[in-house]
Amino acid sequence: MTALESMPLWLALPVAALLVVGSTLAFLGALGLVRLTSFYERVHAPTLGTSWGAAAILLASLLSYSWLQDRVILHEIVIGLFVMVTTPVTLMVLGAAALKRDREEGNPAVPPREAAGGHEPGRAEGS
Repeated sequence: MTALESMPLWLALPVAALLVVGSTLAFLGALGLVRLTSFYERVHAPTLGTSWGAAAILLASLLSYSWLQDRVILHEIVIGLFVMVTTPVTLMVLGAAALKRDREEGNPAVPPREAAGGHEPGRAEGS
């Protein structure tokens, strides 16, 4: 009997569903990266696809390998935490850098700092 044959149906169905959901979200994130036009739109779609898509795939891996190995596999949790923490931080850093660049270049599509109330996140008052 192979390892996959030893997995019960009650576990195989949620694992398969999580894999389908995760891969669909990752695909939609990649599709958004290709199809959307502006940098700000393009950076948002893959971030959502990466975070939630990876989380679903890692959860499916955690469930299936914990069953097949007869022990809890925890490295998926660590990978998921790193992905969930670093992806939004990367989005914010890339967005802030692009906003700064666009304002310095005088891009008319980006509102000036005064329209944002004169305060940017991460920028100290009076600097």
